[in-house]
Amino acid sequence: MKKLFFFLFNFILLLVFVSCEKEEGPGGTAKIIGNVWVKDYNADFSRLITTYWAEEEDVYLMYGADSIHSDKTETTYNGAFMFEYLQEGDYTVFVYSKDSTLTSASGRIPMIVNVSIAEKGEVLVIPTINIFN
Repeated sequence: MKKLFFFLFNFILLLVFVSCEKEEGPGGTAKIIGNVWVKDYNADFSRLITTYWAEEEDVYLMYGADSIHSDKTETTYNGAFMFEYLQEGDYTVFVYSKDSTLTSASGRIPMIVNVSIAEKGEVLVIPTINIFN
């Protein structure tokens, strides 16, 4: 009976410690904020026509080593975006852009920013993401 009690007690302790470990993703108090800037070129990217803040542009977030996006938001009228309620850890932020090298089969490529949140409550401001249109 003592062995069974000892085994169950240790098993429960193990579950408590394992379940308390937080991974990247939702459930925290940190934020990632940034902006997206558009550079509008002619069809062969030889001439810049205009620049402006991206409105209603999709911005994606991948948690840790995930291979697909885990969250998505849109930019506001001034190109701003925010991902809230994040745990400490590594994240990848990306926005799709036209391919200025004209080599991508789809004509689009991701503009990627890798970031790390180091502490609870951190507000991580990333550099402006430039995309081509």
